[in-house]
Amino acid sequence: MKKAIIGKKIGMTQIFKEDGTVVPVTVVEAGPCTVVQKKTVETDGYDAVQLAFGDIKEKNVTKPVKGHFDKYGVKYARVLREFRLDDCSALEPGQELKADVFEVGDHVDVSGRSKGKGYAGAIKRWGQQRGPMAHGSKYHRSAGSMGASAYPSRVPKDKHMAGQMGNKNVTTLNLEVVSVDAENNLLLIKGAIPGSKGSVVSVKSSVKVAE
Repeated sequence: MKKAIIGKKIGMTQIFKEDGTVVPVTVVEAGPCTVVQKKTVETDGYDAVQLAFGDIKEKNVTKPVKGHFDKYGVKYARVLREFRLDDCSALEPGQELKADVFEVGDHVDVSGRSKGKGYAGAIKRWGQQRGPMAHGSKYHRSAGSMGASAYPSRVPKDKHMAGQMGNKNVTTLNLEVVSVDAENNLLLIKGAIPGSKGSVVSVKSSVKVAE
């Protein structure tokens, strides 16, 4: 059964296994999340569930979002996300999900917003090579040729150029849940996940088969 939850990235640390090996882990405050809406094939054409996470003052909730929460009788939250699941029959609006929906050994996909690194050139952003650094070359760290001049007389789409680096939606696949702290709603996930400390992430069952 597929599982999903919204959480907040706390930071990275390391834990020791019984055999003494060190495992780098990311600590995620997973939940508590409230089920807002349940979608089914009969009513919406597909199975999905909307989860809400994070506290927010009522004055900061917009009227459309406020009406959506009031319709299902759940408290207002800062983050609202939808997850497609195979079976939502066990979930009902108002139900609360915590970190213990996952177990040690589960493999998950973690989605978040990567760190923004500002404006970067083509060499740093895309790994392009520089030109000769001699004084006479006059070509050092430029982006290079922009394309044909006669035809099509324009820069082709998706050309690797300078621009904003990072600050994109990124999903890291097939990470292992090393530890679950149900009392404090913490998940310890092996390896690094996208985003900076304090950023919101989505944790869901992996789409890949664990090796």
